[in-house]
Amino acid sequence: MENFDLNIFNGFRLLDIIDIFLVAIIIYYIYSLIKGTIAVNILIGVGLFYGIYLVVKQMEMRLLTEIFGGFISVGSIALIVVFQQEIRRFLIHIGKNISLRRKKFFWSFLGTKKATQVDNSEQIKPIIDACRSMSKSRTGALLVFSRYFDEEYYQSSGEYIDAPVSKRLLESIFFKNSPLHDGAVVIVDFRIMTASSVLPISDSEDLPPQFGLRHRAAIGVTEVSEAIAVIVSEETGEISMAKDGNVNMNLSPEELDKLLREEL
Repeated sequence: MENFDLNIFNGFRLLDIIDIFLVAIIIYYIYSLIKGTIAVNILIGVGLFYGIYLVVKQMEMRLLTEIFGGFISVGSIALIVVFQQEIRRFLIHIGKNISLRRKKFFWSFLGTKKATQVDNSEQIKPIIDACRSMSKSRTGALLVFSRYFDEEYYQSSGEYIDAPVSKRLLESIFFKNSPLHDGAVVIVDFRIMTASSVLPISDSEDLPPQFGLRHRAAIGVTEVSEAIAVIVSEETGEISMAKDGNVNMNLSPEELDKLLREEL
């Protein structure tokens, strides 16, 4: 028995430990991305399906093995189709982390701090003023700050504007009798690119029941992209901000101003 245990440890290499550690990290990232979504139930169903396949194969039930084996053979393609949103989120998450680390390394290599940020207070001010005004009047609004403008996606689902951000323009768009008040305004480099854009709705099951379509759309677009979304509730006038699928609720205009300065 002791010799058997020693043989196990003798065959265990340092690379095996690294291998297990990396697999654990991947599993953790995947779980954190699909936690609380319907994808968890799908993943459980896939695991159960594969478990049944192993059982019938072991019991040499040929007909069921052939049927289940046919599904398993195209399983990788089916998983890509079913989990396309989660896979996209996973790759965006990895790419964003690599980008942030690269920037930190670059600035530390130069021996300088990123203290020379451009002062964008004048550009953010009309956004804050509009949110404050719409919050007081309880005008529902959804503003998406995207790092780049995806014409094929945003322009096809909204009205193309391409105008500088201003308080009056934002208030006019989200005025309840305006034909553009439904949907989101997409802002890139402090220019309003589109209005009345349709966004993907989050399928997370952990969202509070009081969240309406605006909050779910804001969470949905930040789950699949690096965008930041600001929501003004039509029911309560509460201001919220969504990032990476998470929401900061009940923000004051001053708190929103601080967060936007950090993010933009």
